[in-house]
Amino acid sequence: QVQLVQSGGGLVQPGGALTISCAASGLTFDNFAVGWFRQAPGKERVFVGAISGRGNSKNYADSVKGRFTISRDNDKNTAYLQMNNLNPEDTAVYHCAAGRVGSVYPRTYDYWGQGTQVTVSS
Repeated sequence: QVQLVQSGGGLVQPGGALTISCAASGLTFDNFAVGWFRQAPGKERVFVGAISGRGNSKNYADSVKGRFTISRDNDKNTAYLQMNNLNPEDTAVYHCAAGRVGSVYPRTYDYWGQGTQVTVSS
């Protein structure tokens, strides 16, 4: 049984930082790219970024480039999303996903984490 279990999230002030995690089990983790997506209330789910299975390639949405960093520790079967200089527009439910290709399209991913709320507010 494949599981992606997310941890972290919560309330952070504008300009602050937060890191959320995605721990995988039941799959050969380094065979899968990990993508991060977010969905704000009333809006579509959008791509945040992705990292290849070996961590040698990364891709970020323009909205987070330079502020967010995706990483992974394959020995721990865990991927991370480090978020710096957060602003209220970053408020959303964040999901990690595992797929063969780290694309910008949610439908290309095979497995999804449960999601975690990130709220940026003073």
